[in-house]
Amino acid sequence: MSMTDMELIECIRKGDERAFESLFRSYYKTLCYFSHKIVKDAIVAEEIVQDIFYNIWEKHGTLDLNTSVKSYLFKSAHNNSLKYLRHQKIVVGYEDRVKATLEASFDLQENYAEVGEIMHIIKQTLDQVPDRSREIFNLNRNEGLKYQEIADQLNVSIKTVEAHMTSVLKLFRENLKEYLTIIMFCIFGF
Repeated sequence: MSMTDMELIECIRKGDERAFESLFRSYYKTLCYFSHKIVKDAIVAEEIVQDIFYNIWEKHGTLDLNTSVKSYLFKSAHNNSLKYLRHQKIVVGYEDRVKATLEASFDLQENYAEVGEIMHIIKQTLDQVPDRSREIFNLNRNEGLKYQEIADQLNVSIKTVEAHMTSVLKLFRENLKEYLTIIMFCIFGF
C-alpha cells in the first residue's frame, strides 16, 4: 500500500524512519537533478538536497507544512541552491580582493626593491660627476631653478649650465637604461 506525501509527513512527524526513507527515495534524485540545473555542480547539488532531508529529519517532531510536500521540497531546493550561488559569489569576490591585495603587495614590494636600486644608481651617478655639474643638477632638480636663474646665481653662461645638465642627464640615461621601462611606468603610469 502506497502512502500519499502528506501521510508520509504525518508518519515522519511521529519519528517513523521508514516513512522518511520512502520520502527520501521518492524525491532525492529528482531534487538533485533540479538543484544541479541551478548550481551546475552535481556534488554541490547532492549536498544541498541532503541538507534539506537532514533538516526535515532534525525537525520531524515540529514539521509543519502549509503547502504540498512536493512544492515544499522543490522550493527548498530552489532557495538553497540560490543561497549557495549567492554565497559562492561572495566567496569569489573575497578571494578576488585577497588575490588583488596580495598581488598589489607583491608588486609594491618588487617596486620598492627596484626603486631602491634606482635610487642607489642615482646616488652613484651623482657621485661620479664633477662638483660643479652636481651643484648645477641639484639647483635645477632639487631647488627647481631654471637654467637662467642658475647661470645668474653661479655667474656663468646659460650655455655652461646646459652643457653640465646635458652631461649629467646623459650619464643618468646610460646608468639607468635597464630601468627606463620602470621609470616610465612610475612617471607616466602606463
